[in-house]
Amino acid sequence: MKKKLGVLLAIVAMLVTVIGCGSNNAGGNNSGSPANNSAPGAEAPADTSKESYKVAISQVVEHPSLDAIREGFLAALKDAGIVEGENLKLDYNNAQGDPTNYMTIAQKIAGDKYDLVLGIATPSTQALVSQVKNSPILFGGVTDPIDAKLVDNLEKPGGNVSGASDTNPEAIVQLMDFIAEHFKDVKTVGVVMNQGEPNAVIMAGHAEKALEKHGIKLIRASATNTSEVKQAAESLVGRADALYTTLDNTVVEAVSTVIQVANEHDIPFFSSDRDTVEKGAFATVGFKYYDHGYQVGEMAVAVLKEGKQVGDMPVTVPDKLDLILNLKAAQEQGIEVTDAMKDLVKDKENNLLE
Repeated sequence: MKKKLGVLLAIVAMLVTVIGCGSNNAGGNNSGSPANNSAPGAEAPADTSKESYKVAISQVVEHPSLDAIREGFLAALKDAGIVEGENLKLDYNNAQGDPTNYMTIAQKIAGDKYDLVLGIATPSTQALVSQVKNSPILFGGVTDPIDAKLVDNLEKPGGNVSGASDTNPEAIVQLMDFIAEHFKDVKTVGVVMNQGEPNAVIMAGHAEKALEKHGIKLIRASATNTSEVKQAAESLVGRADALYTTLDNTVVEAVSTVIQVANEHDIPFFSSDRDTVEKGAFATVGFKYYDHGYQVGEMAVAVLKEGKQVGDMPVTVPDKLDLILNLKAAQEQGIEVTDAMKDLVKDKENNLLE
């Protein structure tokens, strides 16, 4: 009996020893645990990357510049390993230029939870900011984020909103200076614009101030929807020595009609974006909207994979400006392209369009 009792006590002692060792390992000193590789008191860096992401996009209308923003944005995500159909669930919404759709789309997005929301152009972003409070918001294709009341500080916006403005006022000044320097007969510049689009009003104001320094007058022709754009352009024939368009979504969507008027009447046509020059305007000082979208996409990657707060990210503006000339459009509009004009183009391979 004593012998059996001794064996039993020995077994109990062994179990206590095993349990004690197991408790020590559970406390985090296991050599296989990540914490064992850190210095005492140090915290391992937070890994905010996820297996999948949910992103919503609200785009005001389809046209080449805005489509390029979206494409560049998604390309930046893809380059960072966030790929639609694999680990990215994308909710893409296009308002088709209908103001009643801006709020409807924003309310729908606000009713769900997204890892990130992208607004493309001012009206769509304004609706998103008014409704979406539970997701970080980035924007692209916005002319003046402060005037649009999206943010109140470009360096540190705060809240859940930031992004990239597609306008550097210096680009407008450079383009107006180019007109004044190389088109001595131009005394009036006509701008087709939707007075209801804040970005168009702001840019036209910048252009007017820049032209005033050269004694050139800006004439506005209003178009409230795409069907009125051609009529507005035609109203400038005989009154304007040159035509100009801003980053006006209404006008850009129907810009082929402005090009048609410019070509038929040999009127030099200047635009605020590269895509319109590629379509048939003569010149702009600008950048690629794909690159602009890619820049916003890089901000999105920082939010999604690095855990950065959008409110701490400065609003950016295009900084790689260059004169872009369409030589074929010059022929259509009766423009003699001089060597002095060509010499102003920094990247002649990509920005002298044949």
